[in-house]
Amino acid sequence: MPPLNLGNQQPKTPLDADQAWRATARRAADIVFFFDFDGTLAPVDDDPTAVQPAPNVLAALEALAPHVRRIAIVSARPVEFLRDHLGGLAGIDLYGLYGLEHSHSGGETVTEPAALPWVPTMAELADQARAELPPGALVEFKRLSVALHWRTAPQLGDLVQEWGRARAERLGLRCQAGRMVLELKPPVDRDKGMVIGEVVRDAGGAWYFGDDVSDIKAFAALRARAAADPDFIGVCVAVANPETGHEVADAADLTLDSPTALADFLTLPLIHI
Repeated sequence: MPPLNLGNQQPKTPLDADQAWRATARRAADIVFFFDFDGTLAPVDDDPTAVQPAPNVLAALEALAPHVRRIAIVSARPVEFLRDHLGGLAGIDLYGLYGLEHSHSGGETVTEPAALPWVPTMAELADQARAELPPGALVEFKRLSVALHWRTAPQLGDLVQEWGRARAERLGLRCQAGRMVLELKPPVDRDKGMVIGEVVRDAGGAWYFGDDVSDIKAFAALRARAAADPDFIGVCVAVANPETGHEVADAADLTLDSPTALADFLTLPLIHI
């Protein structure tokens, strides 16, 4: 399906979702579906520990899974968090902390060896952040990363980012910006784009659903794979939100209004399969 193989270029006309689903259905057993978690499968919450999947999303994934090659969640969350929030879904691959952790089909959690020596540094950093950042800034310790949130105190955004970037430079860490959050990570070469690029090497196609700037690397990985293989089907879907503006939507082929709309959207392929 040449119209779906978009390479590194944005389509000149909007991609037709029904056409994309029909093309996918003809090769469903060789197609991988990737999903971000926060803001995609689940609405963003003021309290990151309180986030839950949108209604009917898990049921939609469960219905889709038997028909496709693989379903994978690729998230900034730890694998254990994802496992706890996916309601016991079987056969789902989990990539946590931007790929620093992974678990295949419910198996054990495997950590990137190069990241393990950074666990003590991250724990100390989280303690420092809690002690030094003002009330209203939320510090989320994820063992291999520290996320600094200012969602409930937007006026602290500049201060929190300045503090986080200064600590990252001092400690040799990397920063990942997000939706009213700055995440500090070990200097290990793993990100969502790398995960997607590895998984789709021998796949016939893939869809990626995401809402944040870190998901643009995943979109780029699908574009690169499509550019290298004229038969590859690559579809990038953005879940719209006001916090990333048009940046993520402009990088995608299709746009959904919210995580709640995602469940209905995922029922479309079952009409064709």
